[in-house]
Amino acid sequence: MNKVALITGSKGGIGSAISSQLVADGYRVIATYFTGNHQCALDWFNENNFNKDQVHLFELDVTDTEQCAKRLGNLLEQEGTIDVVINNAGITRDGMFKKMTYQSWDDVLQTNLNSLFNVTQPLFAAMCEKGDGRVVNISSVNGLKGQFGQANYSAAKAGMIGFSKALAAEGARSGVTVNVIAPGYTATPMVEEMKPEVLESIKSSIPLKRLAKPEEIAKAVSFLVGDGGAYITGETLNVNGGLYMH
Repeated sequence: MNKVALITGSKGGIGSAISSQLVADGYRVIATYFTGNHQCALDWFNENNFNKDQVHLFELDVTDTEQCAKRLGNLLEQEGTIDVVINNAGITRDGMFKKMTYQSWDDVLQTNLNSLFNVTQPLFAAMCEKGDGRVVNISSVNGLKGQFGQANYSAAKAGMIGFSKALAAEGARSGVTVNVIAPGYTATPMVEEMKPEVLESIKSSIPLKRLAKPEEIAKAVSFLVGDGGAYITGETLNVNGGLYMH
């Protein structure tokens, strides 16, 4: 039986790369998509040439605590096990804090941080009972160093790191590891749509002088959930080209 990995935010640039990597690694991937977006998810499924044995599309609003508890509980019964959880869903609502609305703050905290509880909590006890499991949370370099105009996003991404350390302490005795990957600027379609001069300025600030490839983030996930990552927990793996060293 293939191990089962659930991935939120699976359709984005990094999420797609993680999904493809884990399929290549032999996992059965549960790829979540936002409520009502089935056609968009199906298009993504077909564009990546997945089949139903490799990827199961799963409708889920990661900001809805009650829905997540019910649907993920049912999913666990159907699948029998969820071996890996990748919390990758995230949004931005950038703006200077003095002009930021509470809605912009709350939207980002709900999707980027509260979703960790909503998605992980219904599955964590079963992982502990089984005595094996991997949780990987996708944070950001800006959760470590902060970023002008991203008080909401930086707060959420920093919160992911604290959450992961605390949960790692709880899961360790049961063989469940919890880690963070903090990507730097990554060549996703959204980033590559920036103005060329802005993109060049970003690249020039990175010691390796280029953006990360989504596949490089996916390889880091593959390492942490594979045999090589079995003795690593409570850690943050920085994949940022040297942009921030600490």
